[in-house]
Amino acid sequence: VTCHPFDLLSFFQKSDRNSRSLEQYFPKWFWGPCREKYALCQLSLLLSLQINPSDATLAEQVPEILIPWGSIASKGDGTLRRVKRDWVIPPINVPENSRGQFPEDLVRIRSDRDKNRMLRYSVTGPGADQPPTGIFIINSISGQLSVTKPLDREHISNFHLRAHAVDMNGNQVENPIDVIINVIDQNDNRPEFLHNVFNGSVPEGSKPGTFVMTVTAVDKDDPKTANGMVRYKILSQSPMSPSSSMFTINNRTGDIITMAAGLDREKVPQYTLILQATDMEGNPMYGLSNTATAVIRITDVNDNPPEFTFFGEVHENRVNVIVANLTVTDKDQPHTQAWSTIYRIISGDPTGRFAISTDPASNEGWLTIVKPVDFEQSRSFTLNVQAENEAPLAPGIQLSRQSTTVVSVHVLDVNESPEFSPNPKSIKLEEGLPAGTHLTTFTAQDPDRFMRQTIRYSKVSDPANWLKIDSVKGEISTTAVLDRESPFLRNDYYNATFIAFDDANPPASGTGTLQIFLMDINDNAPHVFPPEVEMCETPDPNAINITASDSDLRPNAGPFAFELANRPQDVRHNWTLSRLSGEHVQLRLKIGALASGIYQVPIMITDSGHLPMSKKSFLKVKVCPCDHHGDCVDMERIMAMGLGTGAIIGILLCIILLLVLVLLSVMWMKRRDKERQAKQLLIDPEDDVRDNILKYDEEGGGEEDQDYDLSQLQQPDALEAECIKVGIRRLDERPLHHDHQYPLRSAAPHPGDIGDFIHEGMQAADNDPTAPPYDSLLVFDYEGSGSSAGSLSSLHSSSCGDQDYDYLGDWGPRFRKLADLYGGGHD
Repeated sequence: VTCHPFDLLSFFQKSDRNSRSLEQYFPKWFWGPCREKYALCQLSLLLSLQINPSDATLAEQVPEILIPWGSIASKGDGTLRRVKRDWVIPPINVPENSRGQFPEDLVRIRSDRDKNRMLRYSVTGPGADQPPTGIFIINSISGQLSVTKPLDREHISNFHLRAHAVDMNGNQVENPIDVIINVIDQNDNRPEFLHNVFNGSVPEGSKPGTFVMTVTAVDKDDPKTANGMVRYKILSQSPMSPSSSMFTINNRTGDIITMAAGLDREKVPQYTLILQATDMEGNPMYGLSNTATAVIRITDVNDNPPEFTFFGEVHENRVNVIVANLTVTDKDQPHTQAWSTIYRIISGDPTGRFAISTDPASNEGWLTIVKPVDFEQSRSFTLNVQAENEAPLAPGIQLSRQSTTVVSVHVLDVNESPEFSPNPKSIKLEEGLPAGTHLTTFTAQDPDRFMRQTIRYSKVSDPANWLKIDSVKGEISTTAVLDRESPFLRNDYYNATFIAFDDANPPASGTGTLQIFLMDINDNAPHVFPPEVEMCETPDPNAINITASDSDLRPNAGPFAFELANRPQDVRHNWTLSRLSGEHVQLRLKIGALASGIYQVPIMITDSGHLPMSKKSFLKVKVCPCDHHGDCVDMERIMAMGLGTGAIIGILLCIILLLVLVLLSVMWMKRRDKERQAKQLLIDPEDDVRDNILKYDEEGGGEEDQDYDLSQLQQPDALEAECIKVGIRRLDERPLHHDHQYPLRSAAPHPGDIGDFIHEGMQAADNDPTAPPYDSLLVFDYEGSGSSAGSLSSLHSSSCGDQDYDYLGDWGPRFRKLADLYGGGHD
């Protein structure tokens, strides 16, 4: 802003005419550069308007309308007159980003010819009738020029318009006048770095003042004002080694140079600087700022001689394992102090994770890890190891008795178990929470940051089965109501264990414990304690002290209120309660004496919790006669257990009756066995058994595993001597003695002898020591693939020749069918 007469005039025309002070006509920001020249500015204004400074008031002498097509002159009588001449309108300054009400008036343009006729005013040019159109408008009648919206200097810094005055017929009455509108800059743009990350390099060992790189930031505001003047600074340096100020930057040009010595690529290969650019010449209070990153790589120079290096590998979290073997060569006498070597780590292990021991036989050094290392924190270690003899070098020897080497140890990553944090985790809840309530989130973190693994959760221990855990999110909720009085709690704590496992192969897992502290609520009613008491039936003493037991804690427990129940009616007639304290009452007989027996005394007990709970509790009172010591006698103690004399006699009678029934049952079973043994095997031949069903429990093991002579079914007296087989034995038996020779019979004189034959065979089998027991389990491994009988048709023929089977019909109904089959001839 400059103190220009035309600027004063432009603002003065928009001001309040009634104001007496020239300073009130202009905004406060205008007086900053002009206040020192206030008198000169005021005089310039009056002279430019051709006004006598000694005249009465400014409000009467300064016109409010800008008439560019005429000038002001003074008449001889002191009045003003306008002289016809062309005049250029001074530039109009409009601040950008104005927040005023739009349209906002800028200036009023009039011609001195509008007194005689009606004129119309218009403006043309970019911002009016040319793109961007509609920014400036003019009242065609009054000539008031206005702006319709905020201006942006960074988009268009000034507008060049032309004002026109025509009559109602469109004839030009004045020459077009240029109107210049300048957009005044405001600090509305931050400095912008050309790059988010600037990369540079500098050799190690460079001296202070060495140029590294230049960074540049651009501000879109007016560079000729403080709004666009940018200053640079370094906010931080990483790492801060060996000094926190290794570099500096020129705040005007952005040049970065080294500030301190000590750049060593082997120690710090790269530095990262955070830079800041601020406008308003770096004023932190009014200026706008922006940041960028500068990465400075330290390049290598040949500043280290070659060295022997040993390499070793170790898995993370392992201890007491050999990482590398270090070997030395010593020409002195072996196994002497001049030959034996001592190894020391002189650098590279500040926390003492490694140790070196010497093998006395080979003089080798065993580098061992003694503290676990973490791959996620340190992937490698570089150790400087020194070796020296136990004995010093002989006098006059100039060689150093020490030798150094470098050991590079690489840490190998392993799959580590997920870790819960904190572990254990404690939460405090009220008991009685319903099922489905979300309690907390118990998650684990995988230490393997460089392995992309998914963690899942599961429940390991939940003694009361109250909880469940979401396998993905680790959210824990209830599956049942939490009860502080549960036996699974210890000191009001409920412990549950959960496991987290990753998806590696094989997976690693870790466990965490959730400790739930349950706060008590009044959810348990009190009951009488002790539940059973004894009382003598004598009038004195006949009082006992009782209390109440409540699983809840204070204040949800005592003091208690005791009251005898209303029913049955004889309770209040026989008994009475006397309060001793808030925890105890005394039960007494209300009557002189009470018969011996067991009495259930109902007592209503109420606790003192919020929303008190009551419960009718029955006190079992055993009234009995007592001895001179006041103790119940033995018989009465038996009765006090709930059994009277009649009950005991009834029990004894039941026991005797049960023994008699068992004895009768045994006798009946023995008699039945005797009858079964006395019963004949065969029934009378005349009995018709066609309608009877005979059940056989054992069919045998087949024909091929038995050595039965089927010819025995033939008529004994018709058998030839070569067809008779003496003795029958099963093939699955292993006889302890020689084969039993069954007795031979002569041919039966009549068919009835077959029964005697079978009976004799049974007796022989019963007396055979090689025969299996009657109730033994017979196992047949293999029954064979065929039958010696072949088919039923084989019964028709025999190696012994044809026989006459007609006599079978005389044996009874059972053999009549066989007689029809074999004795009927060809039909």
